[in-house]
Formats: sequence, C-alpha cells, structure tokens
Amino acid sequence: MQLVFIPSPGVGHLAAMVELADLLVRRRPALFISVLIITTPSTAATVTRYTDSLPASPRIDLLHLPNTDAPPAAGGDFAMIETQKPRVREAVSAVINRSRGGARLSGFVLDMFCTSLADVAGEFAVPSYIFFTSPASALGFVLHIQAAHDGEERFDATEFRGTELAVPSWASPVPRSAFPTNVTKKEWVQFLYRIARDIRGSRGILINTVREFESHAVDSLSSALKVYPVGPILNLKGGDTAAGGAAAEAIEWLDRQPESTVVFLCFGSMGAFPEAQVREIARGLEASGQRFLWSLRRPGQGGPRATPTDYENVGEVLPEGFADRTAEVGRVIGWAPQTSILAHRAVGGFVSHCGWNSTLESVWFEVPMATWPMYAEQKLNAFLLVKELEIATEIRMSYSSESGEIVTADEIERGVRQLMEKDRSREARLKRFSEDIKKALMDGGSSSSSIAEFFEDASNGAM
Repeated sequence: MQLVFIPSPGVGHLAAMVELADLLVRRRPALFISVLIITTPSTAATVTRYTDSLPASPRIDLLHLPNTDAPPAAGGDFAMIETQKPRVREAVSAVINRSRGGARLSGFVLDMFCTSLADVAGEFAVPSYIFFTSPASALGFVLHIQAAHDGEERFDATEFRGTELAVPSWASPVPRSAFPTNVTKKEWVQFLYRIARDIRGSRGILINTVREFESHAVDSLSSALKVYPVGPILNLKGGDTAAGGAAAEAIEWLDRQPESTVVFLCFGSMGAFPEAQVREIARGLEASGQRFLWSLRRPGQGGPRATPTDYENVGEVLPEGFADRTAEVGRVIGWAPQTSILAHRAVGGFVSHCGWNSTLESVWFEVPMATWPMYAEQKLNAFLLVKELEIATEIRMSYSSESGEIVTADEIERGVRQLMEKDRSREARLKRFSEDIKKALMDGGSSSSSIAEFFEDASNGAM
C-alpha cells in the first residue's frame, strides 16, 4: 500500500504528519508513505533543519517540492496551496512510477489546511483523507457553524451576538467568548467554511485525539462522518534534550528541586508577549511564592505571524531586581525542551497556551494545567479542559494575543497558586485520562482499533 501525505507549510504540521506516518508504517509492514513538503521562503530554513534531523526511514520518503515564492497577498498560505497543484501532480506521478514492491497508491492524507488538494487525489482516482491536528470537539464546532451558515438560517459567526451556542459535539453550550479567534474574522471564516465542506467530502478524518478523552465529540461526529481517532500523535522520544546552554542548565536546576513543586510556563512556538505583559507575569510569579521555570521569548519581528526568538538579554524586559530576588526559586530561559520538562518529577503545574499538542503532552505526563490561550482554537481547548473535562484551572479562558489586553499580576498570582494547590478530584480525573491516552495505542486500544479500520478502508484504494 502506498499513501501520499501532504502537510501544510511550517514545521508544526509537518512534524505531526511525520509522527503519524511513523506510527502507521510501524503498524503495517507493507506500507510506504511519501510526504510531499511544501515550503515558503519564510519556512524553508526551519523545515530543512527539521527534516535533516530525522533518521532515515526505508518506508517514509520526504520529498521537498520546489520552493514557492511568497504567498499571494489575498488568501495567504491558503491561496498558495492552490498554486501547488501542478507540483503535487508531478510529484505523485513520480511516486507511482517508482513504486516499490508493487505497492499501489491507495489514497492521499491531507493536512486540515490542504483540503483543496483533494482534487488532485481525484485525478489519480484515489480517495482523500483529512488529518485533523486539533481536537474532535473543535472539528465539531467548525462543522456545525458551516452547516448552520449553509442552511436556511444562514448563520454568520462574525455577527453572532448571543452569549453561547449549542453545538452537538459539545456537552455544554459553547460561550461566545470561547469561539476560535478566526471565527470572528470575515476573511477567515469563509475559508473555515470551505475547509469544513471539503472535510465533509473526504473519505474519512484521522483526528489526533483519543476516543475516551473526547468521547462526546467523537460519538457526535461518528453519527454522520467516518472518523478515526488515532491519537495521541506525540513525539515523546526526548529529542529535545539535545538543547544546550540555558535549556540544559534548566534541566539540571530541576534535578535539584523537590518533587512536583515547580510551575512551568511555556506558550508554544508562536507564544510571546509585549514587555508590559512580561512584567505582569514576573510580578505575579514572584508574589505567588512558587518555584518556577519560565520559557520567555521575544515577539517575532515582521508582523503577528513572525516566529518569536530568544532574548539576548532577558533582564532588559524583567522588573528591576527580579532575577536577584527569585534566584533561589526560579529560572527564566528562552526556547524550552518542553517534553523533557513536563516529564521531569519536579514539575507540578503547567501554565499553557492550550495548544493541542501541549495539552496531550500535559495529560500524558499527568501535569495539571492552568489555561492561557493565545490564538486559533485554543480558547475552545481551554473551555474543554476547564469546564467539560475539569482537569485544568483558569488564568484566562477568553484571552487572545491580538486583543492587546493585559492579564494582571494579581490574576497570575491567583491562577498559579490555584494550580499548585492539591485538588484530589482534579488529580484523579487527570490520572484517569492519562491512563486512557496511554492505553489507546496499545494492542486492543481504541486508537489501535481506529488505525486498523483506517487500513481496511484505505486498502480498498479506488474511489
């Protein structure tokens, strides 16, 4: 069997697809996967560093498509995906021509932002599947607002003024304040509607989740669509321990701390704050009296989508004397080896942006979370964690990095204290979910069963 994987530009979605490919080839000996990598000038260097770091695999081919020019002004990366169709056609033809062991092309697996490439799969008379890297509950939300928009009521998420919205994939109504950031933007919501329509037209959806973790959402989606919860798709190999400098020193510092006493603050690959917010975080941490390890990064230069970088001198943005006053209880670093830190026995709490990968990692390692969403569907994730699953505490649930609002030191102090307090009920729920997601990919686990169902469907090949 031969599959073609197409991730959207950037390392985050590429890494998730490579992890999925690795999982699938380990489950099926006669499976070959070709990953077609789309790069832009802004992503080429980081993508190349990532792919160069990967061990060679005899059954996973990483194929770099010719570097594209900058995305068209109207439509950004998504319009750029459309321009890739000729390159994708050419690459897939080459894959078929050099097919190994008589493997037959059985389908495309498309990133959630590359759904328009299903047309190319159709040209090769094979089905397309979607890989959805966010939670099932978020998928259900997007599908619901698209159906409501396309139906008689002509629902418009950007004009919605109610306090909450009933959504089938959610056990509780979703407050308007938890709507994904892009749902409220007219230029974005139309694209989300299109993605939702494409997803409905696909052969099936592989979701990076676990049935037991999102049982309500998975059951709701399964009533109308073919969904395969195949998570958790995580890289837990510890490759991030290779980091040197301050990150390595941070691990050594953790080694000297008592068990479950350190709160770890990290806001994802795109998470960075203006200096005024940095100072409030510092004051809140100091006032909390808790041990802390804080991954602090400078906002990227060149617009809101620019990648954050490390400070050359982090002291320039911290309150005067902060480093000296907290020297015994805290460390401030730049980029953080998140997996290694969450796995460390000293870490007892995680202040997070609620990105889905970070959420799954936190649950895997049984580290309680405090929510501080930044962008995309992260407000939905925060609502899921705090209100539906009840495994997280709240610093904010409705924050957006674009809003310009400042979370005060008092809020941060209160949230950090609450996070680090013992809560036996919360800990028991977190422990149960952690056990669930660890069992999911074992023999007989729910995700293993979903993978087997996917293989059975994909082996039929033709549309």
